[in-house]
Formats: sequence, C-alpha cells, structure tokens
Amino acid sequence: MSNTHMQTGGTAAFVPGLELSRRFYTDAVRPLLEEAAPGVPHSAARMGSGSEVLGYDTPRSADHEWGPRLQVFLHRHDVPRHAARIRHILAEHLPKSFLGHPTNFAPTGESRDIRVMCATTGPVHHRVEVTGTSTWFTDTLGFDPAQGLTPADWLATPTQLLAEVTAGAVFHDGLHTLTPLRRALRWYPHDVWLYVLACQWQRIAQEEAFVGRAGEVGDELGSAVTAARLVRDLMRLCLLMDRRYPPYGKWLGSAFARTRVGPRLTPDLTAVLAATDWHTREQHLAHAYEIVAHLHNELALTDRVAPTTRPYHSRPFQVLRADRFTEALTARIADPALRDLPLVGAVDQFLDSTDVLTRPELTRAVGQDLRKPGSERI
Repeated sequence: MSNTHMQTGGTAAFVPGLELSRRFYTDAVRPLLEEAAPGVPHSAARMGSGSEVLGYDTPRSADHEWGPRLQVFLHRHDVPRHAARIRHILAEHLPKSFLGHPTNFAPTGESRDIRVMCATTGPVHHRVEVTGTSTWFTDTLGFDPAQGLTPADWLATPTQLLAEVTAGAVFHDGLHTLTPLRRALRWYPHDVWLYVLACQWQRIAQEEAFVGRAGEVGDELGSAVTAARLVRDLMRLCLLMDRRYPPYGKWLGSAFARTRVGPRLTPDLTAVLAATDWHTREQHLAHAYEIVAHLHNELALTDRVAPTTRPYHSRPFQVLRADRFTEALTARIADPALRDLPLVGAVDQFLDSTDVLTRPELTRAVGQDLRKPGSERI
C-alpha cells in the first residue's frame, strides 16, 4: 500500500465538508478499497450528523468533529468477511492529512467531544465508517426502511434525523441501494404530511390568544415568550409546507431562510421578537399569520380557508383561529388510523428534549406509548 495521496501543508483553506469528503473518498479511500477488497461491491456516502451534511458548515465548523469522513457500505454478507480488514488497512495507509486537513479523529476527554487532531505516527483514527446499509439505517433511524415504512415509523422519527439521511451526498452506489432508500425517505406520504401539518397548526391554535392576554395583564415577558414560541412554530410550519424537514434549533433560521416564503416573512417575525409591547407584537404576528394562511391555500391541500385574522371570541385579541386549518387538513386524511390519532403529531412536535430526540430507540418508545389506547388523555 502507498500513501501517494497524502497531502500536507500549513493552514488549509476552507473547503465545504461535503466536497472535502467527496474528494477524500475519490482520491484516498477508494484506491485503498480497490486494493483491500478487489471486486467487492460497495456504496459510499456522507450522511448523518454534522453541519456539512445539511450544507451549513463554515470555517468555524472545523474546530469540532469536522473533517474528511464518510460511510462505506458493503453487502450484508460482505460485512463479516471484509469490514474489519478494510478498517485496518484504512487506519494503516490513509494519509495523516488530506488537502491540509487532519484525518485523525480523537476524543478530547470531554463527554461526547471528538476533534480532528494531527497524527504523525501510528494508525489513523479515521472516520470512515464501514458497515451495512441495514445496520446503519437501523442505528440512525431506529428502523430499516428497506423493510417498508409505516406511519408509526414516520411519526416516531425526528425531522432532524430524516434531514440527515436524505441530505448529504452519495459518492458511489455500487450496491444500488442508497439512492432508492433516500428517495423513499425524501418526504412524508401524503396522509402523514396532512396529519403533521394539521398538528403544527394545532400548536399555533393553542397559544395564539395568549400573546394579547398576557400583555393585557401587564406580563410583557410572558407575552414575549409566547410570541417567540409562535414564531418558532410558524417557521417549522413553513418548512413543512415547503416539504423540508425542519432541522434542530441551531439551523432552524438558516433552513427557514431557504423556504419560498422565508424572505417575505422574516421582517414580520423579526419585528415580533423585537417588539417591547404586546400590541406591536400582535400586529406583526397577525400579518405573519395571514401570509402563512395564504400559503396554505396555495398548496390546495384542502378547501380554501379564510386567511384573515379576527378577534378571539369576544376578547380584543387578533388571532387567525388556526384550528380551522387543523380541521380542514384532518378532514382530508384518508387513512382512518391516522385521522383518529390525537393531534400531537410527530415526535418532535410534542417533545423537546435533545437527549431523547437524538436517540431513536427512545423516540420510538415514546411514539408507541403515546398511541396506546387511552393515551389521548396524556
């Protein structure tokens, strides 16, 4: 084996992580695969966690768990035959750096903290994961999509995880499995989409009157907190309308800015967050509601719903009555099992714990419990 692909240098110019990983695979990993396991078919991709997968990495990203990394997938029967040898050969013969970026990933001693560090001797602690597609998807999502997808699978999977497995890039699909699996996961089935949208509108319906009510009693802080929650819910709703999986909080604004309505809605949402009195806050929220309501009607998923705001019953608070959109969407769900579910939605519509949402076994357990008979009382 040779290290002819090793590239070293001083401070490296920033290369977006997906491009860096693509070139790492083509120039450094694939030649070693061909020598280590000639004739063994494989697929290669960069998916999963990491800002570069969603296309949000910047030079700042390079200080933490960022660098040349990817997945190499083998047929199920080839994993026990070849995976260990491939990992060993990669560790012994991969370059210590690539395009000026270290390829050695080492723990810092802090919990769950891994940084790319220079290595001059010894094996490379690389992040080329060699595995099978079924194992990887099951570990990442909690289920193997090749075995079929149920509504429960969709609803128990956080949108961040769905984004991570459908974004990124496939560099080579010699197994002819990654592309169809990613296509199957690209977006919700129609009825599941209707249900998730209905539940997102329901979240807005539950709190839209509280901005004014809290402000009326002099609780501007409470009014502002509620308004901020509504802004977040509107952003996630627009992403869902745009058929984009909402990412977790760090990248929510970046993803929202890429939606069709993002540039138009951002001034009002920003004004909501900047407002120091509830009347101004409510005024900008009302305008935002009407923009999103028009967007709903443009999708033609339901009969037209009046997009104008109105007083909240006899109280002087301007709201959309978002439950009207929930009802219209629910009425269009053909699957009776989905239509009869409690209006809590997918797991990250009712659960906000990072420690749970990053563990598929927990999100699936929570989803199963919630859908047991009588769980609508929870």
